[in-house]
Order: sequence, then structure tokens, then C-alpha cells
Amino acid sequence: MFQDAFDTIKSLDSGLTKWIEILESVVEKRFSVDGNSDLADWLEILDMLKHTGQKEPVVEHGKLILGDRNTSFDEQKKIEAFLLKLTPWRKGPFDFHGVFVDTEWRSDFKWDRIVNHIRPLKDKTILDIGCGNGYHCFRMADSGAKLALGIDPYIKNVVQFLAMKSVVCNSSAFVLPLSFDDLPLDVTPFDSIFSMGLLYHRKSPIEHLQNIRKLLKDDGELILETLVAEGDENTVLVPEDRYAMMRNVWFIPSPPALKRWVERVGFKNVTVVDITPTTFEEQRKTPFMQFDSLSEFLDPSDNSKTVEGYPAPVRAVIIAKK
Repeated sequence: MFQDAFDTIKSLDSGLTKWIEILESVVEKRFSVDGNSDLADWLEILDMLKHTGQKEPVVEHGKLILGDRNTSFDEQKKIEAFLLKLTPWRKGPFDFHGVFVDTEWRSDFKWDRIVNHIRPLKDKTILDIGCGNGYHCFRMADSGAKLALGIDPYIKNVVQFLAMKSVVCNSSAFVLPLSFDDLPLDVTPFDSIFSMGLLYHRKSPIEHLQNIRKLLKDDGELILETLVAEGDENTVLVPEDRYAMMRNVWFIPSPPALKRWVERVGFKNVTVVDITPTTFEEQRKTPFMQFDSLSEFLDPSDNSKTVEGYPAPVRAVIIAKK
């Protein structure tokens, strides 16, 4: 299932060969029917979605066009039914054989906010931590990355990626069923590391930043996107319990505090390049994600606050050099 990813990584001669040899057994164990009772059903769906024809992916107004858009209407309805069995679709959007997969997040909005601030990805080796179904990995590959490697511990996200990748040829995008904590930290193989929408889920955000730095080449670049709160260098919001109905939100720093954290672990040229409130246009329910979303996370009488009374979600992007 992941042999093409392993072969590509090993061919790069970037210090990753030993790294992958360690992780192959972890991937095999993680992506196992024995360890996940739903995986057999998802793999059947994946098999049904595979088509013989493969094409280069195309980006159209932020939407990834994958497969044959001229697929018959009857076939598209079958494909749509299979894709709906893999809900929730969080990141996107995609067009898969003419079926519009309208995901919860308009992930292209985030990409557009960062792409003009990062250094060119052409011929670079990239890691995307907590990549979901790999939407941004495809965008990185489309930008010319030699390797756009995503990791995500949620198996359904990986299956979604494999479905999309099954109709793509010549892509350097790969997703492995791994968490960041699975990665050995004794090599520095990456030119750029993306950590987007993850830092606030970490109980030890400083350690997370330190470990990212260990995996970057000496001239490597960090692209960090996370929730932020209003305040000065000493302001950090620590939710009493949930934040926007999420249990696992631990620390939400102000942009100046976040910048200080990144500098404190040794990064240089640390710059806050974007601060954007999350809108209903960017995050919402769709037919492919029918669970609670932003509209349910906010106070219905005051959308400037979460249902718990905290400030509504605002996200910042930081770029830094090792």
C-alpha cells in the first residue's frame, strides 16, 4: 500500500533511508485490519474507487481536479456514494472524476495565505505534520516539491488520500499513517516543515517546536499556523475545558508570545506573516462533513465568542528559519 512512498523516499539519498526503515514496521502495524475494525470496509471502498486511468492533477480556483471529469453521470453517482462513506472530509476541496467533494475547510484559503511568504518549494524535501487527507501535500507537489510527505495518525484521512492518489500520476505527494511522535529525531532531512492547525493540540508546544527544528536542515524553514489570542508577549489563553467544543486545545498564545516561543527554541528571522479570523466561508458543514462545524462552535447570539465564551477562532502564520 505504501511501497511507492518508501521507494521514493529511499531514492532521495537525503538521510531518510534509515528513517524509513525504522518506520516501515510502524506503518504496517498502524495500517492493519487487526488494529482497526473499520479498515477492511474502507479498503473495499478504496478498491471500488480505483480507476485505471491516471492523470496529472490540476488546480482550478483552489480545487484539486483529479481523474476524468468526463466520467458518466451514472458512474459519478456511484463514486459519490462511495466517497460519502468516507466522511467526514475535512480538507479540500477536490473534484474526483467530476464529483465535487465539498470539504469542511476551504484549505485553499490557508494555502493562499502562506504561499507568497514561503521560499520556493521546487526540488525541496517537505514534511507536513498532521496533514489530514493530504490536500496541502498535493499543492506542495504541484509547486514542484521533490518530496511532499504528509503524516497523519487518523487512518480514515490516509484512506481518503489514497483514494485521491489512486487517479494521480507522477505526483511527489505521499501520506503515511504516522504521528509526529513516531518520527526519529536523529536525522535532518527536510528543507521545509509545515505544522498547520496542530500546535494548540500539543500539551508541550515548546517541545513540539524543538523537535521540528531537529528535523530541519541547517538552512531549513518552518511554516507554522495555529490559533492565536489577542495580547502581548506574555498572553496565553489556557481554556478551562473545551475551546470551540474541542477537548484537546491546551495553549493559545498571542502572536507576540508565539513569536517569542519560536525564537526561544532557536529559530531565526521569525516573522508573523498573517493573522486571519476564521469565517463561515472557510469552515462550515457540507454534504461531505455533516458534523458540527464553526457555526455550532460559536455563540449564536454573539459570533465574536465561542460557545464557551472565549474569543472566536483567529489563526496566525509564522515563518522562521533554522
